[in-house]
Amino acid sequence: MVIVVIDEVSVTIERDADIVTARQKGRELAATIGFSSTDQTVIALAISEIARNIVTYALRGKVFLSRTEEGGRRGVLVIAEDEGPGIADIELAMRDGYSTSRSLGVGLPGTKRIMDEFQVESSMGRGTTVRMKKWLR
Repeated sequence: MVIVVIDEVSVTIERDADIVTARQKGRELAATIGFSSTDQTVIALAISEIARNIVTYALRGKVFLSRTEEGGRRGVLVIAEDEGPGIADIELAMRDGYSTSRSLGVGLPGTKRIMDEFQVESSMGRGTTVRMKKWLR
């Protein structure tokens, strides 16, 4: 299967204002693809959660946003990368309620639920990459 990535935009994430920028760019991209306002909000929320993790745990990273096409489907591809400390136990981090920062612990598992595809890769001391997609219905 051929996956096509189109119109990639990247946002450096270092502070709260960058999270807002990434959300806005994700919402704009979703609108150009034809997502409903509800799905635009869902995509913006997922971007916000992942970018918040960068600010909280890694201090610096990037979010890449692009249109993607695969098997006749169109969608949004979001890739978040950081060079932070990494996630020691991804399975544990994906459990509802788990948090190392005294938050509600809904970030990663909640984001996985609202996106159509979700993948986390992490290496201790090297960073984390999250890839997620939302397909146009």
